[in-house]
Amino acid sequence: MEAAHTPRVGAAVRRRRRALGLTLADVAGRSGLSSPFLSQIENDRARPSMRSLQRIADALGTTAVRLLAASDETRTVDVVRADDTGGLDRAARVRPVVRGRHQLHALEFVGAHEADREFRHRNDELVYVADGAVEVEADGRIHRLARGDTLLLSGGVRHRWRSTEPGSRVLVVAIGDHVEVLEP
Repeated sequence: MEAAHTPRVGAAVRRRRRALGLTLADVAGRSGLSSPFLSQIENDRARPSMRSLQRIADALGTTAVRLLAASDETRTVDVVRADDTGGLDRAARVRPVVRGRHQLHALEFVGAHEADREFRHRNDELVYVADGAVEVEADGRIHRLARGDTLLLSGGVRHRWRSTEPGSRVLVVAIGDHVEVLEP
């Protein structure tokens, strides 16, 4: 029988904030979120949306994916159930499908997603469309992807994406930034 799993994204946020020598007020000022809300997140009394977690990550000079990875211990065998939110608000429509600090990160996005944020990762990333359709802007080109399509983005490529159909479900898998990928 599996042990119950309670993700602790708040502990990861607190550790990062303290490592940087920042107060809750500092992070509130940088993120635009209130100090009481940040305190609730750090004490696992509130679950942030993915947008709020990204704002916190930006304020802490990291990424939401790194905070999620740091929120849980690494396991050699780990089942992530479909209803596991990874410590995020259920309304976030995103969940980690791999927990802990591993060589890869994987997130599942469901529903509407806007191209309001540009990404650029050190290592490779794969976008797989499980349902619906998305548009990915990468290297100045628009790539339209439908159900079953994949797109590989080499490390360093600037990109953004958005869903173009209701009910879209996208899996994004990336090699962790902490892994040094060597050129052949």
